Amino acid sequence: MKVAGFTFIRNAILYDFPIVEAITSILPLCDEFIVAVGKSEDDTLGLIERIGSPKIKILPTVWDDSLREGGRVLAAETDKAFQAIAKDCDWAFYIQGDEVVHEQDLPAIRAAMLKWKDTPSVEGLLFHYTHFYGSYQYIGDSRSWYRREVRIVRPDEAIFSYRDAQGFRKKPNQKLRVKLIQARIYHYGWVKPPQQQMAKRKKAHSFWHKTDLITDQTEFVYNVEEPLTIFQGTHPAVMAARVKNCDWAFEYDASQLQTKWHRKVLHQIYKLTGIWLFEYKNYRVV
Repeated sequence: MKVAGFTFIRNAILYDFPIVEAITSILPLCDEFIVAVGKSEDDTLGLIERIGSPKIKILPTVWDDSLREGGRVLAAETDKAFQAIAKDCDWAFYIQGDEVVHEQDLPAIRAAMLKWKDTPSVEGLLFHYTHFYGSYQYIGDSRSWYRREVRIVRPDEAIFSYRDAQGFRKKPNQKLRVKLIQARIYHYGWVKPPQQQMAKRKKAHSFWHKTDLITDQTEFVYNVEEPLTIFQGTHPAVMAARVKNCDWAFEYDASQLQTKWHRKVLHQIYKLTGIWLFEYKNYRVV
């Protein structure tokens, strides 16, 4: 079985992306790893080069900053990396710059890829998600966070990154047929020092809107409008230094939440029954 990893990144240092941790967390499963490195305002290229793995192949890119709607530029960069994967690979493992896989899940992921490798009707593998918010101690516990997404796909020319690169589809516009596996993506996109979180928010705004975000605010305020819970597990080993060096304050007071009543009802139904009503699914579980 041959597996390729792929991702894209730009300004990783400026916006504090754990891209090194993301790549190295799945590198043991990969025979090659394509990193589309966008022209940056910092030393992102050097950061990737310093990983020092012969598996890594850097693809220099220039982002089309005119794609200012729906996050399309993120999908475009994902596709550049995906299209550079060797054609003889059996699977392509996608990881974004703020996503990390726990080492405890690597055996299950490898087993799933082997199990479904020779079943063409399975076009991808679906992961569970844990979303951290504000600090490394709290995780999202509401319908505001997506539960699952596809992160391993066939290296098929008909498959493409969908919308803002959250998932994938197959031409012309078909949802992938996937298997849910017992493995998890740890999403750290909302855990950054407040200054870098604000800088990232301003930049990210331009990926979805035609006008810039105008504000004098220099630090992001982690306003909590939906429930959080204390994280009871362990972080991936590659995240140890980041967790240890976290130096900003984050407070969570559940009594101050102003969650809309219908969201509370839907959340309670899920907690009691395990049924996630009206869930958006960009895939077909088979």
